[in-house]
Amino acid sequence: MNPLKTMKKTFLAFAAGAAMVMQPVAFTTVAHAQEAPSTLHLDGLSRTPTEAANNSLFDPNDAVLLLLDHQTGLFQTVNDIEIAELRRNTVALAKIAEQANIPIIYTASEPDGSNGPIMEELPAAMPSAQYVARQGEVSSWDNADFVAAVEATGRKTLVIAGVWTSVCVAFPALQAHAEGYDVFVVMDASGDVSKMASDVALQRMVAEGIVPVTTNTILSETHRTWNRPDAAEWGALYGEVSPAYRAVTESYNRAQEAATKAE
Repeated sequence: MNPLKTMKKTFLAFAAGAAMVMQPVAFTTVAHAQEAPSTLHLDGLSRTPTEAANNSLFDPNDAVLLLLDHQTGLFQTVNDIEIAELRRNTVALAKIAEQANIPIIYTASEPDGSNGPIMEELPAAMPSAQYVARQGEVSSWDNADFVAAVEATGRKTLVIAGVWTSVCVAFPALQAHAEGYDVFVVMDASGDVSKMASDVALQRMVAEGIVPVTTNTILSETHRTWNRPDAAEWGALYGEVSPAYRAVTESYNRAQEAATKAE
């Protein structure tokens, strides 16, 4: 096949997906994820990665997404990231997990008290997620039901985001890692009372072997290749993580329109 035609076909799939960002979210990522084979992120690669190369990246097939205490009361204390960005990245992270059929478990700290309810747009973005109520525990890893839910997935890689980073994220991340889990912390879907609090927590976690990442890192390593049948859905997710990135699609579509008119 002509490489140029292949590239154009792939980009068109991306363009169609990113264009969906401008419309109400209606595409059924969950259904598609359930139908897709678990190796979809690898099947489209032109080179089969060695075990060492594959292990160097995040493995969506072994992952569980833990969203901890994304509550509107706690948001009012966050000072190390813009709240709009925090909310957008958290929703995007949930949609990435839904698209890749990664189990999602979420929880809240005293949601009927001053910490406030879970951000209202989050549950709608992750219809397959499991909510686990806590009984006052600060660390979700100290709650028996929460840990049981994680263990029930049979997976050993935890992707964690939450508010506050230095407490609600760091405590369970450190505890789970000590018990043998591989832990990735999504820093831009987490927030803390100050940059110092976040920086100190990050240093503490990294020193113990926990891996810091961003939402875009999780998206790209889960997606892995444009050579896959659900490329359009992944294109839409890139537009949500980086809204300005949709300008790439807009420019390309306008160029195609101009080229068609000139023919």
